[in-house]
Amino acid sequence: MTIKTYIPTLTAEQKFMCSVIIVNGGNYLYNLLLGRVLGPELFADAALLITFLLVLSFVAMTFQLATAKFSVLFEKSILNRFINLSYRYASLIGIILGVLVIVFANDLQILFNTKSAQMFTLFGIGIPIYFIMSINRGVFQGTKKFSELAITYQSEMISRLLFTLLLIYVLPIQPIISIAIGIVLSFVFSLLPFKTKGVSVFKKQTLPKKYTKHIIRFFMLTAFYELTQIIINNSDILLVKHYFEEYEAGLYASLALIGRVVYFVAWMFVMLLLPKVVQKQKDGEATAPVLFKYVGYITILSACIVLGCYLFPETVVNLMFGSEYISIAPLLWKYAIATSLFAIANIFAYYYLSLDKYIPVLISGLLGISQLALIIWFHDSLHQVVMMQIISMTVLLIIQLLYFFYQTKRIEVLM
Repeated sequence: MTIKTYIPTLTAEQKFMCSVIIVNGGNYLYNLLLGRVLGPELFADAALLITFLLVLSFVAMTFQLATAKFSVLFEKSILNRFINLSYRYASLIGIILGVLVIVFANDLQILFNTKSAQMFTLFGIGIPIYFIMSINRGVFQGTKKFSELAITYQSEMISRLLFTLLLIYVLPIQPIISIAIGIVLSFVFSLLPFKTKGVSVFKKQTLPKKYTKHIIRFFMLTAFYELTQIIINNSDILLVKHYFEEYEAGLYASLALIGRVVYFVAWMFVMLLLPKVVQKQKDGEATAPVLFKYVGYITILSACIVLGCYLFPETVVNLMFGSEYISIAPLLWKYAIATSLFAIANIFAYYYLSLDKYIPVLISGLLGISQLALIIWFHDSLHQVVMMQIISMTVLLIIQLLYFFYQTKRIEVLM
């Protein structure tokens, strides 16, 4: 069978997964090129800005997941009102956060020891656009329009890669400013394609009270969980940038980028998991098989990546970032273990979030705070920072598994 005849047989979900792999590959290439072009010290600032981008994506994901969930549950008339309200509140929060980042740009420069405050100012300008985009993506995700959803991610990745590299080599300004401009331009392109039909942000919209309570509860707990994601996924880079010199911070940023490849790939399963679990719950079907499938995928993927990092650490670092970063190689497999543990635990948390069960979310929050505290207390070396994360994520996964077995046994007893 030829490739041409095989591709049309792929399902929409499979095509989306292929697209996510391409997008993650492009984003990875973007980071690798910046690491090679800038060197460890300059890359430390670039990695900080990319970390801010990841933090923003987690905050905006609250709106995307809420929109996706209720796009499955609501009928058309209620759904249109819900989407318009989502656009309104997402825009408002985006503007508030953007203004805060701009106002405190100089303070952020001092806190994170960066060479420029303008990078934060430019980033703040783009924040409202990103929040609007998150609602657009949530509609596509919830209605299973995976082709349109894939295009938004592809548009963001391709535009960021091309514009950033072009600006770095063309404009006679600090590279970090070119990177910030490239990120903001990618936000604009991530709006494509934009679902404009029926969108009316300024028209007064109301929802029945029976839906409002459910939406607020889901939104608040999702926001709390995304906050834990920010703490677990990004606090280490932010703290290392604060506590360590630029050279070490740049080395750690390269370590984090390589070690997190499993999490970036795992995210595509989360994107597919939520609408599928919500739909099966709505239809009265078993949801656990969906969880088992995705946990199996992530576990196999994680084991392969950890093994590769353990057997060939110097080769991996040298291929990806070059000889300037080779001193970080011994930590690579250990960081990959921490990320793998988090990726697997994360699947359980999102599964229960989809089912409106929030104890795993609270568990993640507590362990996220514990990781933050451990790094603040124990940061004598980069090795110690990594070990604190392994300890936290091991405890998190064990507790998530215990909760799953408890819930499973409880359901069996009730039946």
